[in-house]
Amino acid sequence: MKILYIYNLYQQSGGENLWFDSEPTLFRNHGHQVAVYKRDNREIEQYSMRQKISLFWQAAWSSRSYAEVSEIIRAERPHLAHVYNTLALITPSVYYACQQAGVPVVQTLYNYRLLCPGGSLTRDEHICEDCLEHSLWRAVRHGCYRNSRIQSAAAAWMIYSHERRGTWSRAIDAYLVPTEFMRKKLSRRIPAEKIFVKPNWHEPDPGPREKHDGFGLYIGRLALEKGVRTLLRAWSTLQESLRLKIIGDGPLRSEIEATADSHPGKSLEYLGPLPHDQVIEQLKRAAFLIVPSEWYEGFPHVILEAYACGVPVVASRLGTLADIVSDHCTGLLYRPGDAADLCAKAEWLMRHPEETVKMGALARKEYEAKYTGEQNYELLLKIYSTVVANRQNGSLSAAQDGYPQVLGR
Repeated sequence: MKILYIYNLYQQSGGENLWFDSEPTLFRNHGHQVAVYKRDNREIEQYSMRQKISLFWQAAWSSRSYAEVSEIIRAERPHLAHVYNTLALITPSVYYACQQAGVPVVQTLYNYRLLCPGGSLTRDEHICEDCLEHSLWRAVRHGCYRNSRIQSAAAAWMIYSHERRGTWSRAIDAYLVPTEFMRKKLSRRIPAEKIFVKPNWHEPDPGPREKHDGFGLYIGRLALEKGVRTLLRAWSTLQESLRLKIIGDGPLRSEIEATADSHPGKSLEYLGPLPHDQVIEQLKRAAFLIVPSEWYEGFPHVILEAYACGVPVVASRLGTLADIVSDHCTGLLYRPGDAADLCAKAEWLMRHPEETVKMGALARKEYEAKYTGEQNYELLLKIYSTVVANRQNGSLSAAQDGYPQVLGR
């Protein structure tokens, strides 16, 4: 099979930027022919003021991307196009380049952009579904995308204009989302029968750890929506013997540093941002990983790494996290924003070392069963084959052949 992969890199590097090339590489390594069309939002830094202003009107349609993708299709003749992010330079125009050439389209969604111009369903560090319940223009009023009303208006216009045009329902053959929670949320704006649940995956396999050093670990962005202050409140009431290490960077860094310096018994240690190999080293030494997010996460990659290392996860019972972490199986869930409940779950794990080890072993089995590169390849190939086979019928049911329940519990 020949696949055309299409991706628009973000200006600020994150999980999506780091992992977008993983599936093209995976399929290339399995003997498939791969073509890639990529644009980078850092192009915008070189734009003149006039060009930046014109991006408002071009957010919904890029003639350049349409023409370039059309040319690639003529040259490469792919069986299918797999699109990731299209904001802000590629735009949904590429769907129509594929449609014009008769190439079916699969779209991966890692966020909630089709429901919310900001992409996260959050505002002022709390969950917000105003655009879903009322109008996309609520995001413009609040400047939800990049704290800019102008850029929010451009994103809202892109979503609204393509919804009116029928792009989301007719120009895309299938959507891929990492969890059932995301499928349910997004089905309020796009056809549920087109949504496949395909989880994220991790390679290379770091291998399971042999033992731990008895501390809790947080890895990630130091921001309010990540639940970092709830984590600090929880640790302020815990015994001094229960240690916590924090790895990462972000707007709350100075607060974390000050709290760590003043914490009694030095039971809270801030390690700063670390190279990936050192992150894995600390993860293998941790008794458990803590994911205290207070917004609708997509699929935190750090959970996959924890599972691969055989480390259980303590996570807030919110959104996709409740899909990924099986309570009292691969970890523990607590009430979002509830520092006392988080504290109780952390203490329970430290008082029950045998159960903690068992959870870690089950987490490793979960990784082996669902989240390896080979598992992802087989599932994604089956989805691709289903999309191509059904294109001539003009319809696609994501529920057929066991989807989206294939990897469900």
